Amino acid sequence: MSANGPLPQEPGTSHHDSSQGTGLAGVLAAPGFRRLWLGQICSQLADKFYIVLMVFLIAQYWVTDNPQANTALAEAAAAIRVDLENRAQLITLLATGIYVANTIPAILLGTVAGVWADRWPKRTVMVASNGLRALLVLLVPICLLPGPTVLGLSWGYWALVTMTFLESVLTQFFAPAEQATIPLLVPPQQLLAANSVYQATSMGATIVGFALGDPILRLLHAGLASLGVGGGEFLLLPLCYGLAAVAIAGIAMPDHRRPQQGGSVWQEIGEGLQVLRERRSVRSAMLQLVLLYSLLAALYVLAISLAASISGLGPTRFGTLLAMSGLGLALGALAMAQLGNRLNRRLLASSGLGVIACCLVLLGQLRGNLTFTLLLCGLLGVGAALLAIPAQTTIQEDTPEDQRGKVFGLQNNLINIALSLPLALAGTVVSRYGLLPVLWGLAAIAALAALSEQPWRRC
Repeated sequence: MSANGPLPQEPGTSHHDSSQGTGLAGVLAAPGFRRLWLGQICSQLADKFYIVLMVFLIAQYWVTDNPQANTALAEAAAAIRVDLENRAQLITLLATGIYVANTIPAILLGTVAGVWADRWPKRTVMVASNGLRALLVLLVPICLLPGPTVLGLSWGYWALVTMTFLESVLTQFFAPAEQATIPLLVPPQQLLAANSVYQATSMGATIVGFALGDPILRLLHAGLASLGVGGGEFLLLPLCYGLAAVAIAGIAMPDHRRPQQGGSVWQEIGEGLQVLRERRSVRSAMLQLVLLYSLLAALYVLAISLAASISGLGPTRFGTLLAMSGLGLALGALAMAQLGNRLNRRLLASSGLGVIACCLVLLGQLRGNLTFTLLLCGLLGVGAALLAIPAQTTIQEDTPEDQRGKVFGLQNNLINIALSLPLALAGTVVSRYGLLPVLWGLAAIAALAALSEQPWRRC
């Protein structure tokens, strides 16, 4: 039920019809959620395809076979103690600029964007975000035109960095509005299943987007070139963002502007923090998510060392281990959609953290064995699903509707910081102390967090 009145009913549906069930079939039977889900798929695939396209363009237009030929870049790399001995290292260095431009808005703007997601109609925010991103990426071919050089690189590279920053700014508005919309489209008994679908889709989009992005771009480029049409690779992103906007625009939901309040943005951010102070369940669930994403971010770095210890893999194929953990998370999410409502959430959180702790210990003990490492990475993903999905559902259930945008914006801020710090620190810590002590340390943190949930309590 919305503060603005009951949800508009689509023909043949009832928002609060408990007969729809609580599993996958029940939540996917809701037309509004199906449209949001389709929008999520298209939007998240576009986000991943965007990064792939940027790396593709960097390799095609700004990287030569002799990295040392670019004196300015060689000096910049030396200043940050990076060797440019081959083409791959130069691509990595330039791609880092794209990654940084994509990350800064996520860290700085999440909470502020969440406030505006509460002030503005959520459907309008999501449609406008995707529509503007579709228009923005149409400008990519212009960035490839000849022009002046800045700091040793064509103006077009810096234009793409700026475009990436703007894309990420728009994403910060889309994310809290999307998360706050889910409770408006499904009844309470279907909320956990809806979050399970959301998490599974998010992980699936990450795997598919990064794994298939480059082949799809090359296929579009070659396919349209054979028809005499150039630039086929530039059509994928506007198509995905455009489809997301169209899908979400058809959602029937209360879309009224919230009455204006006299408070400033910072006062409204304070209101979001007040929710965390007053509602222990929301605060605890958010801390669980921050801890989980910190552990997963550390695993992203540790996966390189784990892969290096496996003779059949090697450090450059660390993505295989991450893909297995993503597959485990997706499978765990699907299981949660069917069974999660029958289980105690405190027990689920403790079990998830316990599984993660055991997997981290065993990954250190069994490192070098490909089969066991892959299985443990998959099981670690299942543990992440047991923790993440009930925590996200609790935040949605226990946060007042008119405060959800602020709370989810704050959540996105904290999670992005939780992802960034381990990525910056884990490599240095592993270099100094070795892989095994770091895995044990992370396992100890997960185990202590599991015990802090007091799973032996009945409620």
